[in-house]
Amino acid sequence: MYPNLYYAFRDLFGIELGFLRIVNTFGFFVAIAFLVGAALLSKELRRKSQLGLLQPSEEQVEVGKPASIGELLINFVGGFLLGFKIGGIFTLGSDVLQDPQAYLFSGMGSPLIGIVIGGALAGWKWWEKRKEQLPKPEQRTIRLWPHDRVGEFTILALIFGLLGAKLFDIFENWGDFLKHPTDYIFSPAGLTFYGGLICATIAIIIYARKHKIPVRHLADAIAPALMIAYAVGRIGCQVAGDGDWGIYNSAYKVDANQQVVEAAPGDYDQTLQTHAGYMRMRWRESGGVPEHTAFKKPVGFLPNWFFAYQYPHNVNEDGVPIAGCTDTKYCNALPVPVFPTPLYELLAGTALFFLLWSLRKKLRPAGALFCLYLIVNGVERFLVETIRVNTRISFLPGNPTQAEVIAIGLVLAGAGLWFWLARKKEASPASV
Repeated sequence: MYPNLYYAFRDLFGIELGFLRIVNTFGFFVAIAFLVGAALLSKELRRKSQLGLLQPSEEQVEVGKPASIGELLINFVGGFLLGFKIGGIFTLGSDVLQDPQAYLFSGMGSPLIGIVIGGALAGWKWWEKRKEQLPKPEQRTIRLWPHDRVGEFTILALIFGLLGAKLFDIFENWGDFLKHPTDYIFSPAGLTFYGGLICATIAIIIYARKHKIPVRHLADAIAPALMIAYAVGRIGCQVAGDGDWGIYNSAYKVDANQQVVEAAPGDYDQTLQTHAGYMRMRWRESGGVPEHTAFKKPVGFLPNWFFAYQYPHNVNEDGVPIAGCTDTKYCNALPVPVFPTPLYELLAGTALFFLLWSLRKKLRPAGALFCLYLIVNGVERFLVETIRVNTRISFLPGNPTQAEVIAIGLVLAGAGLWFWLARKKEASPASV
């Protein structure tokens, strides 16, 4: 596993660059997921605009004004924070990067470099506005197409997606949150995809209505982008080992060389006894008895790690110490290998993306493609939840997980909305 890019570069290229410790691997792939999703959304919105399905809107803008105090202040504060933290890496020494998350949320840094960078950005903003300044500011009308607003869509999805993901994770783990609220709020871990999806969707719908963008055409355009972004994000989950894995696969074990091999009868019980202290702590809600199932690979040519993986050096530092590991952090591996569910979701998400992409010009009426996205996304997530580790809702029948409940809701919402759209029988162009 590669908790951050430092370990990835060290292992893959033999290069040790200390400053890369600050780049969390999961966050890196989330950023790539947003960029890929934004590029596909822009492409699809342009196509719909060329077909006449989307129209531009006009806005009044004032040009020729000097930089305002607010603009200068925003640039200074942003530059100061950037310089404060990045400068601290060079002025405080490499020790601060042994725990990059703790450093980011600490008060440590370089005030001098922060002031220099902040002042430079504020000065650059002032100069840019100065070059465009007119003797008398003018009101001008500009036309903006929906694809011109992809940047705003992306920022909204980022802000409300992360906020929703964090909030839903807190709701899912309410008891632990009450015990350690500060740790939960400021931890980079603990993000629930469906929380991000729901909150980001609400924010984007409000924004689209404000700017008179047809919500159904926007939803269809964004459906394939959401699916491939989800798949790319799962790469980060798998590579970082962020805890979003499955239940124990007791058909396999981890040998003395940290290799996953087939388990003999009794090996699983022996492992539970050997690591009884860890099991009691990790699975305290179930009395130290973890969920597990035994499933051997059906065909011999597939690697063992496709069905069972111990996530060595995972970013959560979950598991038991790895013999011989000399790093100061990330020296743990799971004592029993688990189903690598992020890998399954990567493959499923990619396949479903190609399905949605191939149908984007065929499904009618407008909004049907997004309905299909809700259905297939819900089915995929519900199936993978059957072998995933997640907090269960004890007061509901069957003790489902939060994701299972929302997945069922998405399937029902997608099917119901599709039925409602079909009943409306609105005339639609042959190509949408």
